[in-house]
Amino acid sequence: MDAKQQIRRTENEGYLKNKNVKAFLDTIAESEGGNYHAKFGYGWAPGFKTGKWTFTDESTHPGAGYGGSTTASGRYQITINTWKLQCITAMGLSDFTPHTQDLTAVEILRSVHAIDSLVNGDIKDAIHKASGQWESLPMGPGMANRPLNGHPSGQPYMPYDDVITTYKKFGGTTK
Repeated sequence: MDAKQQIRRTENEGYLKNKNVKAFLDTIAESEGGNYHAKFGYGWAPGFKTGKWTFTDESTHPGAGYGGSTTASGRYQITINTWKLQCITAMGLSDFTPHTQDLTAVEILRSVHAIDSLVNGDIKDAIHKASGQWESLPMGPGMANRPLNGHPSGQPYMPYDDVITTYKKFGGTTK
């Protein structure tokens, strides 16, 4: 880990202590339906809570889940390419432990410019910015989740009012 990566990781550790950031991470996790050891398909695929829909090796990203079509994994359904960029490159971490998943999710929020909005309690702006990364979030009040190639993605999403309620339930504040 070089000095720049260490600084980034330390900054992200600080963001994890912010109540709004933590509440939003919990909200994303609830909307994505994941847990720290879930692979894509966990929660709805046949035999979803056993075997190939979960993982125990936290030394690296677990790879593809149900049907092999996506590598979305963990509490925030982080894909392997996102993990390589936001975890390995940005912070010098190469594991997939729960704490590293939290740090990676913070790094993602920073990369989409949502972190300052969260810290300042501007949840509407944070949701809009984060919806580009997490399809389970709506783009804003009364809006669906982001389209994929100009068409509805088909992925279920948490309605805006439910996102706000969940965020507040986890201790988040709004301005």
